Amino acid sequence: MKIKEGFMLREMCGDYIVLAESLELIDFNKLIHLNEEGREFDADVLAGLLVDKYGIGQEQAFSDATSLCKTWLDAGLVEV
Repeated sequence: MKIKEGFMLREMCGDYIVLAESLELIDFNKLIHLNEEGREFDADVLAGLLVDKYGIGQEQAFSDATSLCKTWLDAGLVEV
C-alpha cells in the first residue's frame, strides 16, 4: 500500500501526519498519525512493526494490521 494520490505526508510539531491536498478530501473527524518514512507497506510489514514495537504475538499483530489496513483503505487514505 501507499499513500493515495491527493494526500501528502507532512511533519507537524514532531509528528508525521497525512494531509489532503484539497479541502474536499478532508474529513476533520479523522486524523492519521504515521512515521516519517512514508514507504510502501502491506499488512505483513505493519504486523512486523507491531511485533517489534509492542512485543505482541505475530498472530495478533497480523490481525490488527489487517484491520488497520482495511480501515485506511475504506477511508480512502491509501491504495494498493
